[in-house]
Amino acid sequence: MSTETTVTTSAPGKLFLIGEYAVLEGAPSILTAVNRRARVTLRAASGGHWSFSAPNLDIEHLALGVDGQAGAELDDTVRDRLRVFEAVRAAVADFLDTPLPPLDVHIDTSDFARDGHKLGLGSSGAVAAALTRALLAWADIHPAPAELARLAIAAHRAAQGGTGSGGDVATSVYGGIIGYIRDQAPEPLTWPTGLNGTAVVTGQGASTTELVARVYAYGEHSPQGFQSDMTRLAALAEHAADHLGQANRFLQLAREYFEALIALDHHAGAGIVSPRHHELHALAARHGAVFKSSGAGGGDVGLLFTTHYTDQAALRDDFASAGADIIDLELGVDGVTLEPSHPDIAAADRSATAHGRLG
Repeated sequence: MSTETTVTTSAPGKLFLIGEYAVLEGAPSILTAVNRRARVTLRAASGGHWSFSAPNLDIEHLALGVDGQAGAELDDTVRDRLRVFEAVRAAVADFLDTPLPPLDVHIDTSDFARDGHKLGLGSSGAVAAALTRALLAWADIHPAPAELARLAIAAHRAAQGGTGSGGDVATSVYGGIIGYIRDQAPEPLTWPTGLNGTAVVTGQGASTTELVARVYAYGEHSPQGFQSDMTRLAALAEHAADHLGQANRFLQLAREYFEALIALDHHAGAGIVSPRHHELHALAARHGAVFKSSGAGGGDVGLLFTTHYTDQAALRDDFASAGADIIDLELGVDGVTLEPSHPDIAAADRSATAHGRLG
């Protein structure tokens, strides 16, 4: 067990550049880590039982059992907010030979909200990565990124009822810009010269699990249509990594992929693409740029792609006039990191998960 009195980790959020939904069916995708981080702090508990705090979930000093399990008396709302914690705690407990002692767990995801609304940058995946890393560090176990990702992805998927590609968690573990195929080791990629990516707030946050469930309900009642839509998305995603190195080709690919998502959403009635998405897509097109949804879609953050030929000032003015909230995010940032209480290990973490040096 760790001799430290405090263990602190952080993990970045993510943006899907290309490949959302198709990645669930085994197609490739491209994701980038962004500089919004989930932070987990562990301390030895003094009262003989675990305690859980997550201010962004309106949970402060919630008393848990001596093994960290939630009590039967908790209502469904609180239990739902504990899903990722419960899944990660259980996965790590199964992984370890010796039970963890009672811990005070504090999770901060304030980076992932703006004006009280969830941005859709993968907060739960980042929490899964950071919490898994923290609990293992407390047990003085410091796994390679591949083992950490495997454990965190499995836990996060369990928390989502068995759904999810794992791409968000993999991005939070490895950092950088990655090419990802479900349940395979990611491939490091390089952001192309001449392509700019900017995040745009499109509305209130959406539920990934609900949107995915609607898409798969469409697959159940219209399997041929579902397969046709997924095949179209997958065919576009297959070329994404090749096109990433050429800004204009990638811009065209992003446009075509969004059109394919619109078709899937129209057939599924899922709510992936909102009227706001359509409005911003048309506005971007007038400037030779491309706006598309990112990740699950719905009300979550969208992506605006431009090249050096784009008049950035004019485009930003038009988006501001339309009430669109542009967020300047740093892309390709470091993956999960153990904070300075373990300086040697933290340095090794940064080296192992740095872009281009995937373990």
